[in-house]
Amino acid sequence: MLDKEGYRPNVGIILTNSKKQVFWGKRIREHSWQFPQGGIKHGESPEQAMFRELHEEVGLLPEHVEIIGRTRNWLRYTVPDHWIRREWRGSYKGQKQIWFLLKLVGRDCDVSLRATDHPEFDAWRWNEYWVPLENVIEFKRDVYRQALGELAKLLFSRNDPRRQPKGELWDVVKKIEESGQKPEQQTSG
Repeated sequence: MLDKEGYRPNVGIILTNSKKQVFWGKRIREHSWQFPQGGIKHGESPEQAMFRELHEEVGLLPEHVEIIGRTRNWLRYTVPDHWIRREWRGSYKGQKQIWFLLKLVGRDCDVSLRATDHPEFDAWRWNEYWVPLENVIEFKRDVYRQALGELAKLLFSRNDPRRQPKGELWDVVKKIEESGQKPEQQTSG
């Protein structure tokens, strides 16, 4: 299911623990790490898709989490052509996502990467909130920056130093924003 611009509706999940660290999953048989995410099926709301993907990818049920918030608008990323399957080239551009910020109210042992017959991840860990921004595959970085930035305000108090990212990558992004250039990715839909 693609929109008229060629973007597939999708949800992204930022799962936090009591220390305000984020769940980071290693894609099965790869050395790439990411947040849980997945497509929205026809007739499904973003929230329904989020709970389905949370169970399929992480093994958690609605009673294991509390929804803290979600992004106001769709966030888009374009997938480079060499990452797109041949049969999708020309029609598929990438993902448009609604991101959810969740708090784990269950326990770490409730996480089960083998909850379904088609696991997405073969390992996971907790990371500091902004670490994924510097470690996610490059074409997803701007969407991660937008989602983490918008949702950090719901997780951290105004005076908490963790509310703002630190590091070389973020300094580059801040300079671009301060210069008045527009980000490559759209934030509305």
